[in-house]
Formats: sequence, structure tokens, C-alpha cells
Amino acid sequence: MDRQQLLSVLEKAAAERACKVVELEFNDDDNIFDVTLDRIDGSGVDLEDCEHVHRAVLAAFDRDIEDYALTVGSRGISAEQADELLKTMNEDK
Repeated sequence: MDRQQLLSVLEKAAAERACKVVELEFNDDDNIFDVTLDRIDGSGVDLEDCEHVHRAVLAAFDRDIEDYALTVGSRGISAEQADELLKTMNEDK
């Protein structure tokens, strides 16, 4: 996956939610990307912000072709905690 293209998609999607990408970690061995967001105004990132950014990446890159894993979280909540929260919310639907 092209890192610059990924960063461009992340930054655009984050800005659409008044957020910014504050950290982007790559694990090239497993093609895993961990994204950390923060609100531009410092008010705190919510689940919808993370989902918006995650969906923008899913729309831009074919997961089957690129073979990647992506987590999007915020400062104050880890990517693993965000994933668990999403799973819980999806189970409730």
C-alpha cells in the first residue's frame, strides 16, 4: 500500500470530521496500520469520527487486494479498546 496515498486519505477524512491524524504506525511485516486521531479543537474524538476515517480508507483501498489491517483510535482510548467498543455496538444492533 502506498503510504503517501494512505496518509492523504486519512488526513482528508479526519479533516472532514474536524480532526487530525496525530500518529500513524506501520507494521510492514503484517501490513497493519494503527491510526490515532485528535480533535482540532481538543474537544475529544468520538466513535463516529473513528468510523468515518475507517470507512474512508475502506472505500479507497480494496482490502482483499492490499491485504491490510487497520485500526483507528483516539488519544485516551487505544485502538484495541475502540475495536472492542465497535464489536459491542455491532452486537447490540
